[in-house]
Amino acid sequence: MKITRLAGVAALLAAGFTQAQAQDVKLTGVLIEFWQTQMLDSNLRNNTQAKPGGVSNYYGLDSRFTENTFAVKRAEIYLNGKITDDVSWNLMFDPNNSTSSVGNNVLQDAVITWNIGNGFSVKAGQFKMPTTYEATMVAATNILFFERNQINRVFGDKRDRGVWGIYAFGDAKGWNGKFNVAVSNGTTDDGSGGKNNDLNAQKDWTTRLELAYGPEHKFGAYYREGLTNLKDSTYNASSAWTTAGYVSAAQIKDNKDKTTLLGAYYAFDNATWHASAEVATGLLGRRNPTLFAAATTNPSREHLDQKFLGYAIDGAYKMGRHWFTARYDVLNYNTGDDWYTATNPYTTAVATGLPTGNDLEPKYTEITVGYNLLFNPAKYSAGKLKLDYVHRSKNFLLPRAGQTGEQGGDSLVASLMIGF
Repeated sequence: MKITRLAGVAALLAAGFTQAQAQDVKLTGVLIEFWQTQMLDSNLRNNTQAKPGGVSNYYGLDSRFTENTFAVKRAEIYLNGKITDDVSWNLMFDPNNSTSSVGNNVLQDAVITWNIGNGFSVKAGQFKMPTTYEATMVAATNILFFERNQINRVFGDKRDRGVWGIYAFGDAKGWNGKFNVAVSNGTTDDGSGGKNNDLNAQKDWTTRLELAYGPEHKFGAYYREGLTNLKDSTYNASSAWTTAGYVSAAQIKDNKDKTTLLGAYYAFDNATWHASAEVATGLLGRRNPTLFAAATTNPSREHLDQKFLGYAIDGAYKMGRHWFTARYDVLNYNTGDDWYTATNPYTTAVATGLPTGNDLEPKYTEITVGYNLLFNPAKYSAGKLKLDYVHRSKNFLLPRAGQTGEQGGDSLVASLMIGF
């Protein structure tokens, strides 16, 4: 009897192994990126980051930008496979990202795709929602600069869990496109980067229309809308606004930290030139919340309907192995200059350590010029050395003793990337 059972188990294991082989599991890519950053003045090291209006920092300065440092930026591993001709899966994980108290950051993408036919397909799992151009349609191996622009790294370069439907149409050599609709948990803007199950019944809705003419022209538009990711039964309206009489608790709770993202993009690419432009706007909402577990927590924005506006323009001139790049990048977190306080919170918040006369409005500009040396001129994604000079607007650091006016810091970044 025991021999019979062992034989049965062996047969099952063999069948499972044979089936796994039939599913054609593939290692489809590995991306390793190494950074060296050097700041070009002492302000990034000696000054503290500003908190406009006394709330959380708006400008997302990467922790790698210290005085100078060596860092592993990415170590991504890509796997995929087929269950049938119509059903496939793909995984992407990055062991360089640590698992923290807010969620598992190692697992990036975990997707099951069903190709229904006639241009229709459905994806389910964890992935970036179909929004911003560079974060969701340009692979990390193809980024022109040390990092994505502000719109994309703040609003698009995060994962969420949900279902995504796609309808593809047209001719690859002429006009073609895709219409996308996705529904997801809506935890994209929490500390885990969206890689958690939500605690509320509400969901985010995302749509994007992609159009292209041949391989050279791409353009489209997208929209995303969602609410707080807190339970109705547990969230509290911040007492900071209600006590001051700016807005009622009922108004804050009815708003539910509504968040939106509306944008459009265009990209051109041929053997000699590359150019792209993108613009996006929307409500900050839960990205800078007014709803918390405790009512005593201060709101993270200055107005209930505070809007942002960002745009980026970039280009590259290609000379075989040598590419020359440039980018102009702006993100304004309060494009309407809306606030509830009697005075401008970005210029007169003395109580938070901001001397009167400074202007720390949350509008940040980055100008980047760069040079890319390709290891394989026939394949940009195979590997490259990127050198970038980053010139930042001087409004995200507080002046220290003896300094007057806004302070900031420029950086020189060397990025060594290998992908296959």
